Amino acid sequence: MSLRRSRIIGCGSYLPERVVTNAELGASVDTTDDWVVQRTGIRERRIAAKDQRCADLAREAARAALASAGVDPATGLDFIVLATTTPDNTFPATAARVQAALGMTRGMAFDVQSVCSGFIFALSVADNFIRTGQCRTGVVIGAEVYSRILDWEDRGTCVLFGDGAGAVVLSAVEGENGSGTGAGAGILSTHLHSDGRHYDLLYVDGGVSTTGTAGHVRMNGREVFKHAVTNLSGVAEEALAAHGLTPADISWLVPHQANKRIIDGVARKLGVPAERVVVTVDRHANTSAASIPLALDEAVGDGRIKAGDLVLMEAIGGGFSWGAALVRW
Repeated sequence: MSLRRSRIIGCGSYLPERVVTNAELGASVDTTDDWVVQRTGIRERRIAAKDQRCADLAREAARAALASAGVDPATGLDFIVLATTTPDNTFPATAARVQAALGMTRGMAFDVQSVCSGFIFALSVADNFIRTGQCRTGVVIGAEVYSRILDWEDRGTCVLFGDGAGAVVLSAVEGENGSGTGAGAGILSTHLHSDGRHYDLLYVDGGVSTTGTAGHVRMNGREVFKHAVTNLSGVAEEALAAHGLTPADISWLVPHQANKRIIDGVARKLGVPAERVVVTVDRHANTSAASIPLALDEAVGDGRIKAGDLVLMEAIGGGFSWGAALVRW
């Protein structure tokens, strides 16, 4: 039986020019390079220029992905889904600004907010638009300017995050309905979860209906770590089991780049060797919804991810929200 599936046909990314090292942060907050590296694996991060907005980063990543896919946004694009926690304005959606900048006057553009899990949630939404036949081609973007919501005097959070954007282009393909190692190219499935009981473990202490301010990131790092390893390994196993696969079948694990210790913990729990895990957290820090597409673009661009590879992406964010996407490249 034929199955309509969405396939990733292009990747792109954008990082701001300014690089901020741990040593530079140590000049203004009580931290050192050794302290940050030992606890997180982070050595540096990118910070957006004062005049750069979320839409600016998202636009550049989308342009790169569309060029990679050979898709003209004016004529070949049906939708834009932008995952972000740091939009340009309360409304309209930042995706609408990206849509205009790309010269796209048809279809739809909207934002998805699920913090660090945002890209997986946005990918799931886009995948379902394509699977149901509502759309044929779209771009999914993760873009963040976390530097605008950080308390730069809180060493427990300000050292963890960076700015950036990544994007993928999805297009409909027809293939055989199947699972296992022989499944056709495309997104095999996405798996999403949330648990609002843990809302206060990772949040921003501002908002339109509470303080009327943007607020700053607040986090209980120890508790977040425990939930992250358990939930991420669990949803990864769920995604594999849905297709009769095991961790041994994974060609590449592309995790949310929050903390090297979390990445290592999940890989160990799954039994995925370090050489099959894509890691960019050392250079990008945690770019929230942008972290997976940034890492994905790097691994595709340098030739690590190739046609036929089985790629598992997974992320966890505030809420808590978490999810996974299993893709045959």
